[in-house]
Amino acid sequence: MRGSCLCGKVKFEIEGEIQAIYQCHCSLCRKEGGSSSNSSAIIDAAKIRWARGQEHISSYVRQTGFRSDFCSSCGSPVPHPLRSTSYYWVPVGLLDGNIQCEVVAHLFVGSKASWDTIPANGAHFETMPGPGELLKLLSPKNQLNSGD
Repeated sequence: MRGSCLCGKVKFEIEGEIQAIYQCHCSLCRKEGGSSSNSSAIIDAAKIRWARGQEHISSYVRQTGFRSDFCSSCGSPVPHPLRSTSYYWVPVGLLDGNIQCEVVAHLFVGSKASWDTIPANGAHFETMPGPGELLKLLSPKNQLNSGD
């Protein structure tokens, strides 16, 4: 599976398929993506490879630890390490082709935009669930812990 930023200077590959994603409706994710939510996957770092363009990646990190990596040429968000874990946050809108995936969780539904209508599918969390709980929702379909 391949992905890239808007201008194509940053390209990456993911081993395997992404079948489970989440949408975050917090104000930071709305600002980062300019939309009602951020649709993302969490991928084991061993399953992501940079094809080119890492030198075009810039980062913004808030004091709270929220991190946003983006292409310094076009501004697209790009995958980045998820804090001090062995996982990467991957915005699924960057993936090439039509992937078949299911939204399994909606995060920060308690602070969604007033104009955002959240579908009933997937688990709903008022704020951020514990990392183990989110990984559990994502891992059976995403095979995060399969070791293959």
